[in-house]
Amino acid sequence: MKPVLALVGRPNVGKSTLFNRITKSRDAIVADFAGLTRDRHYGDARLGAQEFIVVDTGGFEPEATTGIVQQMAHQTRQAVAEADVVVFVTDVRAGLSAQDHEIARYLRTSHKQVILAVNKAEGMLEAPQIAEFHELGIGEPHPISSAHGQGIRSLLEAALENFPQDEEKTPEDGSVERPIRLAVAGRPNVGKSTLINAWLGEERLVAFDMPGTTRDAIKVPFERDGKRFELIDTAGLRRKGKVFEAIEKFSVVKTLQAIADANVVLLLLDATQGVTDQDAHIAGYILESGRAVVLAVNKWDAVDSYQRELLARSIESRLAFLKFAPLLEISALKRKGIAAVWRAIAEAHASAVRKMPTPQLTRLVLDAVQHQAPKRNGAFRPKLRYAHQGGMNPPLVVIHGNSVEHITDVYKRYLEGRIRDHFKLVGTPLRIELRSSANPFDDKGS
Repeated sequence: MKPVLALVGRPNVGKSTLFNRITKSRDAIVADFAGLTRDRHYGDARLGAQEFIVVDTGGFEPEATTGIVQQMAHQTRQAVAEADVVVFVTDVRAGLSAQDHEIARYLRTSHKQVILAVNKAEGMLEAPQIAEFHELGIGEPHPISSAHGQGIRSLLEAALENFPQDEEKTPEDGSVERPIRLAVAGRPNVGKSTLINAWLGEERLVAFDMPGTTRDAIKVPFERDGKRFELIDTAGLRRKGKVFEAIEKFSVVKTLQAIADANVVLLLLDATQGVTDQDAHIAGYILESGRAVVLAVNKWDAVDSYQRELLARSIESRLAFLKFAPLLEISALKRKGIAAVWRAIAEAHASAVRKMPTPQLTRLVLDAVQHQAPKRNGAFRPKLRYAHQGGMNPPLVVIHGNSVEHITDVYKRYLEGRIRDHFKLVGTPLRIELRSSANPFDDKGS
């Protein structure tokens, strides 16, 4: 599972700049869920081969008791509770403040690994001002410059040194020696625990607990119909840290970890609640991560025909980007539809690791062009020459040709549909990469 780093500090010390630097300006995952402030952002990052999650928090005032500042402090405390390592960001140019000492006192009682970052230290690596930060009692100060990128790597190496890389990653070639990693995601009270208990109680099911991971997540290996699975539980069964409010039972970071570590994600929806913002955000992250996905609507027996029609429209409009995912109606409490869910999960995983031979792909693309050619752009029409598979889980198809930069998104969706139909890809994203053939005369005659 990915380690989690929380960036904590008083306002205007450069936490967001550091966040953007660590995530290399990638679009951060915004945890804009009910009960969370907009100042709390989640993003993926990498140091060498080590992947991890970064949490950006708002300005922290531990003693705040009223207003938005209290809410921000509450969110920061929750980020600290969820984190494996806390990076305490300070400002060397502003110097130590009483607020820094308050934050340091709180962090010393959090029983978390804390790394002290002294920001805005460009040109001041040997300055005596940096030594003053030993007063905080947090440990050795790490001088950095978020704006200029100085000292960031050594800071991250210190933060991640106790987290070995996961050597049990499922290979990209779809090898069957390893179990299929299945994450069950969804909001609180959608029935995740009930569904998991129903799974563990079915016939021909071998299951045992395997606790003890650094994030206190639950992995349950089991077998069904000769297939080996490893269930990765998201927030709901066990949590790390104190639950501060009922809304905090939904742990964003746990869900992100489980999705990133999975081969297939089962997104559980609540028929009585419809599709919420939380559901849509989780679904968007699943798509961004390239995970195979199955949608299951729980408590289907608890709604009437009118509610079912409203739910169908809600799914069609808010989760339109997951049209490739199978949609199943189940009742975890009454154990209805459970077998169909397993079939869909197995099919989605098989699609995600399906091999697509180059001759078949090339023939398929050329037939698609013959049936419907791409639109002409000025005097030129894009010409597709051949295609090959560039990766699995999710499947990646690389198409080579001339002037492919003029191919529209509509035509790419047309090609995606043809490839999906031919190889029967269900429940997995399909990515198409277009590459132009190099013209040997581009650099001549000018």
